[in-house]
Amino acid sequence: MRSDAFDAVIVGAGLAGIVTALELLRAGRRVALVDRDLPERLGGLALWAFGGMALVGTPLQARMKIPDTPERALADWLRFGELGADDHWPRRWAQHYVEHSRPQVYDWLTREGVKFMPAVNWVERGMQGDGNSLPRYHIVWGTSRELTRRMIDALRQADSGGRLTLLHRHRVTRIERAGAGIEGVEAVDEASGREIRLRAPVVVLATGGLNGSHEQVRANWPAGRPMPAAMLNGAHPYADGSLHHAAAALGARITHAGEMWNYAAGFPHPFPHFPGHGLSAIPCKSALWLDHSGRRIGPEPLVTGFDTHWLCQRVAAQAKPWTWHLLNWRIAAREFAISGAEHNQRIRDMQFPLFLKETLLGNHRLVRQMQRESADFLVAGTLPELAAKMNALTCSHDVRPEVLQATADAFDANFARGARLHNDDQIRRILHARQWGPDRLRTCKPAPLQRKGAGPFIAIRMQLITRKSLGGLRTDLHSRVLDGHDAPIPGLFCVGEAAGFGGGGASGKRSLEGTFLPGCILTARAAARAIAG
Repeated sequence: MRSDAFDAVIVGAGLAGIVTALELLRAGRRVALVDRDLPERLGGLALWAFGGMALVGTPLQARMKIPDTPERALADWLRFGELGADDHWPRRWAQHYVEHSRPQVYDWLTREGVKFMPAVNWVERGMQGDGNSLPRYHIVWGTSRELTRRMIDALRQADSGGRLTLLHRHRVTRIERAGAGIEGVEAVDEASGREIRLRAPVVVLATGGLNGSHEQVRANWPAGRPMPAAMLNGAHPYADGSLHHAAAALGARITHAGEMWNYAAGFPHPFPHFPGHGLSAIPCKSALWLDHSGRRIGPEPLVTGFDTHWLCQRVAAQAKPWTWHLLNWRIAAREFAISGAEHNQRIRDMQFPLFLKETLLGNHRLVRQMQRESADFLVAGTLPELAAKMNALTCSHDVRPEVLQATADAFDANFARGARLHNDDQIRRILHARQWGPDRLRTCKPAPLQRKGAGPFIAIRMQLITRKSLGGLRTDLHSRVLDGHDAPIPGLFCVGEAAGFGGGGASGKRSLEGTFLPGCILTARAAARAIAG
């Protein structure tokens, strides 16, 4: 067995692992960065992500006259996340986040050459206004792929004198302990099967969460919450929690493992990267969200942008593990989007004129692409024809044409007597969202679904899709892993999603959305400062 010595071994080369390695290299340390994936996938899920960030007190907010403060953000965070009084370290990390997201994320990334789009979006407002009390969602220009590539370039530039050893396709099988401290890790080269030992007094776990493993998702699903019979995977199969449990064997605490940030509107990736791979749609606010039979889910209609956690529970409670979005081409062209870099070409490739054109005139290109590529994206000229396609997809007779027609007619009846007599909560929420400029650009003015010239009709079959773990290994503000007595395990650190984005569950039950990429950066930089002394 080959044996090499380093100042620190970092397990996992997603954003959190890369930032930790970057900061340690800049501090003059010798680092081994170990990752299970292929070299071209260096960066993990961050390479595929959209790049939204919840940031507090930024120049972009000031330019849009958004009066945000850390105190206001923390109040929103603790209320919406429902953090318990005994969640000491999650609360400390929440406070650290709101106080440092501007200097340690926004300002730091700006100095690294990362740019943000010139608008701040308003997401997760809460069903009763109990979420983000004002807009905080900043979007990286170039998506998270550009962010990740810049971090990788900086990593390579910081590697003076060959102090970085980057091992791809290596799986860590054991964390080695010597007395009270850490001695390093054992790993296996998955290409050759050869075992190696990486000796270091410091090991940093940056392995992602639990949600890449459906076994872990189901094993940790909270009792009392509905769980669908089938789910898609929007995480990564390597994020299976194996090193969470290896750390637990050394005395670490896994907390809030059942809290997850899943999404309610996923559909299978037409060209999957791994079994069960799903895409997460950003649901159209103007689409009607239906159950398996074509009836509108209610009495409170499902509308995105207010409470993702609530949406997931409503979808999970349905009789069958899928729901339908019913809309028309007019709505889809303006509102339909898919989360991630892959299907946001204009932002990803920084094509601003084309992005502006598609925002103003509609993204017909993406709608046509999904019509071609996805079996779950159905288009028809009439509602009876659409019902037949829905039944063919599910191999059932669940959707009766007259039921689908009645669903559309009932919604359209709101418009029969003019805008003064609307009486539908979905319409009210749409009108509220359109008061904010960026939302107005991406949300249709309410109109009948069967409006002349707005067709054809579209039905999209949606499923719950796993995404991020909100829980993880309990850590202090230095990203040191804590044992059952809240004492640091000497030499063991944890960053990013593996640490529940700080403290083993900084978000509680709900995220304000966009807290994950900054959480990776904040926990990574905290670990690097502590390690470098």
